[in-house]
Amino acid sequence: MNFLAHIYLSGNNEEVIIGNFIADGIKGKKYQKYPDGIQKGILLHREIDTFTDAHPIVRQSTKRLHEKYGHYSGIIVDILYDHFLAKNWNTYSSIPLDTFVDNFYQLLHNNFDLLPLRIQKMMPFMIADNWLLSYATVPGISKILYQMNYRTKNKSKMNFAVLELEEYYNAFETEFTSFFIELNNFSTTKLKEICDTFI
Repeated sequence: MNFLAHIYLSGNNEEVIIGNFIADGIKGKKYQKYPDGIQKGILLHREIDTFTDAHPIVRQSTKRLHEKYGHYSGIIVDILYDHFLAKNWNTYSSIPLDTFVDNFYQLLHNNFDLLPLRIQKMMPFMIADNWLLSYATVPGISKILYQMNYRTKNKSKMNFAVLELEEYYNAFETEFTSFFIELNNFSTTKLKEICDTFI
């Protein structure tokens, strides 16, 4: 899953949210240098990624892209799934998406010193272009895919994946909706298990 889903699945604990958000940049046991709450978020992120990568519905989505995009297919599906979460946000949260996103950006500002350098450098661009809110529209996703392709020095051709999104839109949305029910339940249970180990 991509940024928005990881943030959403973290619950209401601010340290868990930060940990889940920064986790990709924290390798091995380096997470142990962070406060307990952030450690929990990092561990939750890893569990979510493992569950997602192995899930047959997600593999069905990535299979649709694999011939053209190879090992980038999983990254693309993560981004597309965030689109459907953002688009259907009111189904999953009583807090408006723009409010949720603004609160998250403020959380990053308030905890800037805890963020890895890579995230500190990325944060101004993320907020200026309002990545999380832009996920809700196809043009917004198209821009994100373009930026991701640029980061791969045009090797991934991910910018073209918006064509598959438009062609198979209903199929991707159906797969996301079915999968996210399971992922939501999994994350709630797993976070409780993780928290229990810190007691």
